[in-house]
Amino acid sequence: MGNLLKVLTCTELEQGPNFFLDFENAQPTEGEREVWNQVNAVLQDSENILLGLQAYKGAGQEIRDAIQNPNDFTLQERAWNSVCPLVIKLKRFYSFSLRLEEALQSLLECLTCPLLTPTQHLEREQALAKQFAEILHFTLRFDELKMRIPAIQNDFSYYRRTISRNRINNMNLDIEKEVNNEMANRMSLFYAEATPMLKTLSNATTNFVTENKSLPLENTTDCLSTMASVCKVMLETPEYSSRFSSEDTLLFCMRVMVGVIILYDHVHPNGAFNKSSKIDMKGCIKVLKEQPVDIVEGLLNALRFTTKHLNDESTPKNIRAMLQ
Repeated sequence: MGNLLKVLTCTELEQGPNFFLDFENAQPTEGEREVWNQVNAVLQDSENILLGLQAYKGAGQEIRDAIQNPNDFTLQERAWNSVCPLVIKLKRFYSFSLRLEEALQSLLECLTCPLLTPTQHLEREQALAKQFAEILHFTLRFDELKMRIPAIQNDFSYYRRTISRNRINNMNLDIEKEVNNEMANRMSLFYAEATPMLKTLSNATTNFVTENKSLPLENTTDCLSTMASVCKVMLETPEYSSRFSSEDTLLFCMRVMVGVIILYDHVHPNGAFNKSSKIDMKGCIKVLKEQPVDIVEGLLNALRFTTKHLNDESTPKNIRAMLQ
């Protein structure tokens, strides 16, 4: 079981307890094993999803040739044959988001169960906390990659236009066995989002709170704010960050911290930036800004553009200024 050491800070009474979680070595206990196995089956596929997205090249040239030469059947066929495999790949990414959503909700059920406080859950169920962090880490990596690939929306738009035209012409469309109209509509909404995986997790967390009315909201928000404190302390305290065997774990912590802030901001009625927030937003942003710009710019943009309450009147001006 990974080490979990309480770190006393001057903000503990205001911001809640801060912890150091061993994200590298936490192993499931017998009590965690069943849920851990279910979530692990999903996370095992995450790296292949990222590799598939990273290798996505698009069919831009083929589409341009087809549009510029509408009467050239060979070019139309070439574009269509180039786009269809890409659409199958996009369906795989989308389907994975649904599996990730289920995994997140399973973890939330465990980590917010009223039998223990959120802090006790993190102390005793470190392997599940680590999986929660891994989901957020994957999510931000996926969305960072997706934002750099405009071909995704261009390819899918061409597919939707072409399949509608071909349907009118009564052409045989084998691909509709894989991606029917309903699936295409859902995929279209998913890829229209700038950060589709983060949007999926935000909706999943909000739905979890809505569907579990007997569960106090604080159980969920305290879980998220405690995780943010965990990551902030690990990043700003050399004594703890030096424990990591890999520098990649620092970026892992940054992504997780930003991810839980965004989820908290979507779930809590007052958001993460309000003075009453249990997340030390000034401290979290400061930690990010101390890192190289090329590493954290995408994370800062996630806070700027995917949070819900940043521009509320209740957000302190100095917090807003830190993100400008």
